Amino acid sequence: MSWMRELLSVALRGLAARKMRTVLIMLGPILGAAGIVAAVGLNESAKGDVRKTLEKLGTNLIVASADGTFSGGEAPTLPEDAVDRAKNVSTVDRVAGITEIGSLTVLPSQGGRDFFRTIPVPVLTSDQNLLEVLDGQMLYGRFINGADEANGFRSVVIGEDLANDYQYLPGEIRTIDINGQIYGVVGIIENVDLVPKLDTAVIIPKAAAEEDFDVEPNPTTLYVRAVEGAVDSTADALPVAINLGGDEGVTVAVPSDLLEAQGAVDTTLRNVLFLMGGLALLVGGVGIANVMSISVIQRSGEIGIRRALGHTKGTIAFQFVLEALFVGVLGGIAGVVAGVGVIYLVSAVLNWIATLNIPLFLVAGGMALIVSVVAGLYPAWKAAKLEPLETLRLG
Repeated sequence: MSWMRELLSVALRGLAARKMRTVLIMLGPILGAAGIVAAVGLNESAKGDVRKTLEKLGTNLIVASADGTFSGGEAPTLPEDAVDRAKNVSTVDRVAGITEIGSLTVLPSQGGRDFFRTIPVPVLTSDQNLLEVLDGQMLYGRFINGADEANGFRSVVIGEDLANDYQYLPGEIRTIDINGQIYGVVGIIENVDLVPKLDTAVIIPKAAAEEDFDVEPNPTTLYVRAVEGAVDSTADALPVAINLGGDEGVTVAVPSDLLEAQGAVDTTLRNVLFLMGGLALLVGGVGIANVMSISVIQRSGEIGIRRALGHTKGTIAFQFVLEALFVGVLGGIAGVVAGVGVIYLVSAVLNWIATLNIPLFLVAGGMALIVSVVAGLYPAWKAAKLEPLETLRLG
């Protein structure tokens, strides 16, 4: 065992004596292992965020909207009784409609009116159960209620992002200007991930919309919650139920499918980054072979002396394999640590839940080790071939 300890000592001294060269050799395994760990880890973290969103909002939300053939070519709307028609589908659990009002200017009551005049803000009316259907929450205040409708109050609920743009402070009395009509803010809706248009919209009572802007009660979009396990069949049945077999078109979408599609795209990106990490390992392996081959020539005097002292060709070759082994171990560990750091950094910036795949650490580290050892075989063979007299010529 003494010869093994001696070889280990010589290999470590050989790496420590040329620190910069050793660092350059290790870059390949470090970048490759870090790329593999980060690619898979970030993909899993992104999927975890998607899964968290889906668990929170559910996967049974369906959005039905007019595709433009309703209303005789004007702004597309659904039939006035579209909500009742949708409720006739046996697998529909809840449904609420909204009506989008176009060509209105929304301005804050004070400050920045000229700036916000150029920014379009969606103006909507909705059924009073909209938040229940969307599983949404009020950030502050309340939603439009029956008193607003019955008395024609000019009340308005705004999305969280719009409230931030208008610098709305919780609890303050604030009004907004909608086409010259002053509406009082009674509540702010928390962001709804599956319906992002609500985040920057304003919602007013139907009665006020009809009085001030001559809005028809026809909804433009329905939000439907299907019973669990019946999303596809409900989505297929809704167009027929809404148009009652007519020629009018109804577009149906399932927002959660978009999130799942995003997860599929993330998987493709993960595979690409995984391959890039593998490519970095291969390039690093070539670098290890080249630098160690040059090192053999530079250390020919050392090799010649050791051969003259009785060290066999196998011993010399094993020494260089050990150096490559150390490079692979240290580079793999450093790469895994760097990859984990990237996962936590990106997850913190994007507000994801960092997900670590522990078995992958072994895979990435093992790949770095294998590539390094294989890359060190040729320099080791080259060093073993040197004879004592030949080393005098080289060095």
